[in-house]
Amino acid sequence: MLVLGIETTCDETAAAVVERRADGQARILSNVVRSQTDEHARFGGVVPEIAARAHVDLLDGIVAAAMKEAGIGYQQLSAVAAAAGPGLIGGVIVGLTTAKAIAMVHDTPLIAVNHLEAHALTPRLTCALAFPYCLFLASGGHTQIVAVVGVGEYVRLGTTVDDAMGEAFDKVAKMLSLPYPGGPEVERAAAGGDPTRFAFPRPMLGRPDANFSLSGLKTAVRNEASRLEPLEPQDISDLCASFQAAVLEATADRLTVGLRLFEERFGTPRALVAAGGVAANHAIRSALQDVAAKAQTTLIIPPPALCTDNGAMIAWAGAERMALGLTDTMEAPPRARWLLDANAKAPAGHANSRAGY
Repeated sequence: MLVLGIETTCDETAAAVVERRADGQARILSNVVRSQTDEHARFGGVVPEIAARAHVDLLDGIVAAAMKEAGIGYQQLSAVAAAAGPGLIGGVIVGLTTAKAIAMVHDTPLIAVNHLEAHALTPRLTCALAFPYCLFLASGGHTQIVAVVGVGEYVRLGTTVDDAMGEAFDKVAKMLSLPYPGGPEVERAAAGGDPTRFAFPRPMLGRPDANFSLSGLKTAVRNEASRLEPLEPQDISDLCASFQAAVLEATADRLTVGLRLFEERFGTPRALVAAGGVAANHAIRSALQDVAAKAQTTLIIPPPALCTDNGAMIAWAGAERMALGLTDTMEAPPRARWLLDANAKAPAGHANSRAGY
């Protein structure tokens, strides 16, 4: 089974070809990603209209490059998969429309993939992980703990009630005048800072649910930064270190609860899986390793290129769905919001503009 995957939900324009063999093993034949970081850097964040226009300009060339690198023709494809949401709707429309055109012209099945499902199934692409396992998805648009029970079977155990984790890192970086993207810059500054200088709150600590909240922590950083103005370089490092320490402690607590909820419902998870751009943070990876060890399970983090948005994860999710006979019609809609767990409800008071994430 050969599947072309297309990803355009945010600011990466990506396409890939993945092979799924009859025994469920996978092989990535190509994975081409073009980041738009430079286009958005001067705005300090992703501008939806700019992202959509860039996808229009770039996607045809990215798809052609992925097909050429894979060494196959369109007639050899078993399916075309595209991220149909959740995400910035302009970009989602570009990717899904392109996939529909390819599918129609070459009479190939179409698969409309939930971007979150693609993240959830990525460890099965990299190491053929068996179900069930626990996913911690943390990026600029997502912060969730999800029980991955099977293809199409997901139970959300926890989510953010306000900011996503990557969003909080980016906003802290912006308020401290650090370059965009902010997450790596905060981590870099924190390495030279004192994590005990500021007593920032640990949001949601000790609660019986597994939800996250980062808005209050972000506000605490802003208040301290305002009090210290003008900021010296060491102040910035100490603020970043103290902020990151609070995130680490809160994350460890929330994941410990999430794993306990998982075990109560599904038994011991085969692994704790981390995905999303925040999983590239070395301090967070170390904290996750400690959580997994205490829960007596294995921590799996896919390679960085497969943690962040990419076409290979979309192609693989498409292949997994097609193996079960799950395809879509040309009426498949683009979605700005698309819950992974169809029965999930946003937490009371959910203020995130990306609630559907």
